Amino acid sequence: MSLVIQQETEGQIEEQTQPKNGEPLPLEQTAEKPNMLFVTLVSIVAALGGVLFGFDTAVVSGALGFLEQRFDLSQAQLGWAVSSIIIGCIAGSAFSGSLGDKFGRKKVLIAASLLFIGGTVGSALPDTFNGYILARIIGGVGIGITSALCPLYNAEIAPAKYRGRLVALNQLAIVTGIFLVYFVNSWIAGQGDNAWDVSTAWRWMFGAGAVPGLLFFILLFFVPESPRWLIKQGRPQEALATLLKIHGEELARKEVLAIKASSKEESGSFGQLFMPGARAALLIGVILAVLQQITGINAIMYYAPIIFKEAGTGTDASLLQTILIGFVNLVFTILSLWLVDKVGRKALLLIGSASMTVCLTVIGLAFHTGQTSGPLVLIFILLYVASFAVSLGAVLWVVLSEIFPSRIRGRAMAIGTMALWVADYVVSHSFPPLLASAGPALTFWLFALMSLITVIFTWRSIPETKGKSLEEIESMWAVK
Repeated sequence: MSLVIQQETEGQIEEQTQPKNGEPLPLEQTAEKPNMLFVTLVSIVAALGGVLFGFDTAVVSGALGFLEQRFDLSQAQLGWAVSSIIIGCIAGSAFSGSLGDKFGRKKVLIAASLLFIGGTVGSALPDTFNGYILARIIGGVGIGITSALCPLYNAEIAPAKYRGRLVALNQLAIVTGIFLVYFVNSWIAGQGDNAWDVSTAWRWMFGAGAVPGLLFFILLFFVPESPRWLIKQGRPQEALATLLKIHGEELARKEVLAIKASSKEESGSFGQLFMPGARAALLIGVILAVLQQITGINAIMYYAPIIFKEAGTGTDASLLQTILIGFVNLVFTILSLWLVDKVGRKALLLIGSASMTVCLTVIGLAFHTGQTSGPLVLIFILLYVASFAVSLGAVLWVVLSEIFPSRIRGRAMAIGTMALWVADYVVSHSFPPLLASAGPALTFWLFALMSLITVIFTWRSIPETKGKSLEEIESMWAVK
């Protein structure tokens, strides 16, 4: 009986959406304007996953010295203390697509928030180093899931005209979390003497992450499930209820039909990832995700104090310059939200990666010639961070969330995000020995070469998706 009712309902949606002349209109041809207040509030909630991402990956920077003294860590253990969370992130992102496709974006994000809270609290409590590592890996699984599903959810719920900036909210949330944790760590460390810091302060640093984690968990109960996922599950009426809040009646009904049409041939099989069209989109997404990391951003974000010391800066000044990097990263990420739907994804990637190439080349030249005593290195590192933030930093998540065909979007997003985390792990581990063996000049020139490759790859392979619906983007791959 319920199947008959559902079929009748779908027939009513289709009948009410067809124009009288029998020619379906494009989705954008409507006088109705989207309810941007509703969409923005929902997108902000989903983007809070990015705050967890930024907070938990950066919090260890302030706690590392205290952990070293508390557990008497070797250099290898120090590296493991930093990178263990990335192992969890790789695992979480690997399974995020399958879990999101099976159980829905919302339910899996709720589960991820609980993993994050458990990992954060667990990192603050252990009396052994192994207990700390286990908790960091658990929290990393939650971060890996949110890093893939939060931008995907925002892409699936956002109107095409505003999708870029709404998905880019995820990157803004990440850099906000990073910037926030610098001040949280500084405030906590200032509450006692060194003995208190070694015994207690680092616990509060990690434990503070439970606050945004709990907020994320609570607010997720007030957002709707992705309408595209609901339609894939044969629940168009539930999807229509959400789309009506976003678009108004006429466009909402048109979008239900468009999503249904793009979902007709979906089987959700792993093999579809490598079919013509889907294979091209997947390859582009994975390569761009890897390039985002091997152009050196996290080498600078993780090891900025070491870089500035190489340039002859004192410890206190290097810490201040690190905070300045976080501030520039935040400001230019905000700028990218305004530009991504105006200038376009491809244009921002080209301009930003070209600027990164120039900045990294100049930094390498400064180290090569020994001209590091003045402000030159700091200025060009800040310009590099600004160029990254306005392009690869934010635009990557937009591109990953929208270029994949609907039938593989969840799994492909998971693979792209996993590739990013693997590249992050490789860069974070290889940078210190590379800096020691090859020297800073050659290291930065290597990053400059990767940035130049990004320019060429973007120019040759990245399609412009500004203003297109997800269904229109999907049709672009039909001829690939």
